[in-house]
Amino acid sequence: MTKDLMRYLLPLTAGVALIAQASTTAASDLADRQGKPRKILLDTDPGGDDAFALFWLQSLAKQGRAEIVAVTTVGGNVQSQHTFANASKILALGGFEHIEVGRAVPRRGQAEDAAYIHGADGMGNLSQTLPASKHQLGEARFADQIIIEKLSAAPGEITLVAIGPLSNLAAAEEKCPGILAKAREVVIMGGVFRQPGNVTSHAEFNVHYDPEAAQKVFAGRDDIVVLPLDVTQRVTLTTERVESIAQASPRKRIARFLAALFQFMSKTSMGYRETEGVRGFHVHDAATLAYLFYPETLLLRRAAVRVETQGEWTRGQTVFDDRHGTKTDANAWVAMQVDTVNLLAILAEDLKVLIEAK
Repeated sequence: MTKDLMRYLLPLTAGVALIAQASTTAASDLADRQGKPRKILLDTDPGGDDAFALFWLQSLAKQGRAEIVAVTTVGGNVQSQHTFANASKILALGGFEHIEVGRAVPRRGQAEDAAYIHGADGMGNLSQTLPASKHQLGEARFADQIIIEKLSAAPGEITLVAIGPLSNLAAAEEKCPGILAKAREVVIMGGVFRQPGNVTSHAEFNVHYDPEAAQKVFAGRDDIVVLPLDVTQRVTLTTERVESIAQASPRKRIARFLAALFQFMSKTSMGYRETEGVRGFHVHDAATLAYLFYPETLLLRRAAVRVETQGEWTRGQTVFDDRHGTKTDANAWVAMQVDTVNLLAILAEDLKVLIEAK
């Protein structure tokens, strides 16, 4: 073998070895993850549909499919002191009162909440029927501190699920630039693209509540997973479905609470013409867990999502470019189709597991 040929082959061999090593490491990481519960940090503003999502997450944790790392709360559906108390009470009812609950990061400016939909307390005015809160607001850590600590301690391991306004995530990114990139995934319920919004004609509530925060989050990494109204408004929990859930153990406290909360939420949803005359309500936030644990129920597309922060009539609007031009700045995967029947059937069966376990 000539010296010239050796000089060519040695770096080539080294490159092949590095590729093989990287491939082996990736395969090893995948093998380590398979069969292990997915670590979830949930950021939420309970809220009726948030409550159903949080109960679903607790069921998945009971089944060994999820590990709840922490729950952080944000103002949105109701004011932040209520969302904090609600999250604590829901965790206590499900048997997860040991999970840390973070308080909302204070934000500049005011935004109108959705108490007219969720009740003054966010829980259909039923919070007095829930267990006492196990966490004290004044002693709780702020959400951004928890997000930064958890993601820094386990980079690439924790999935950050945001089902409320994105104020806490943006605050964490502002305080510690690059922190969102340390999450295994960032999955959000928010935005709307091809149909009317639910708070203005162009905007979805979670994004409209704090559009500057949403824009900062979308700039934080290039693979944000988005569950918009385009799919979540098709996920309508009906009377028949809730009755089947409650009948699993009708005397259990969780069953009674879920049935009562459903009655309140479906009444207000009908009053605001949200469900096309169907007795029920949209469990928007549950779609995030469907994506993570039952991905066959959703179809997503790649997109470059932008948030309107300046428009007088379009503030909070989310847009992506459908034109057939080269796009090198995609930052998200957006759900556009959903298998509603199977998603709701799976949700119901998993909630029965939690009810029967208590």
